[in-house]
Amino acid sequence: MSTSPQVETVSTSADKAKLAVAAVLLIGSVVAFYLLSQQSQWLRVLALLVGLAVAVAVFFTSETGRQLVAYGRESTREVKKVVWPTRKEAGQMTGYVFAFVVVMALFLWLTDKTLEWVLYDLILGWKR
Repeated sequence: MSTSPQVETVSTSADKAKLAVAAVLLIGSVVAFYLLSQQSQWLRVLALLVGLAVAVAVFFTSETGRQLVAYGRESTREVKKVVWPTRKEAGQMTGYVFAFVVVMALFLWLTDKTLEWVLYDLILGWKR
């Protein structure tokens, strides 16, 4: 089994600056929303959405953002490889699970009542 070595990307100062700018834009857009409380609602929401959009755009230009996009693409590719069960198979497996749960519940109840009877009635002699 061959394993490809994981490549760690060194975060450059430019990447760190992009992340900092994205964080400042995010916080700034929320602050602008509240500072514009005297303005109309649509202007406040527009300022918030524009600030969030610019913050997200700056984030996705950084290495961390590109890694996030690559992770999403790889996850989508892996999900497409999954062989999903048919409706009939899913129903059968669900039935097996329910049956097992019922059998296990009955077994545990019977075990509990047997131990209760042995301990309290036979050994201790307590009558209820």
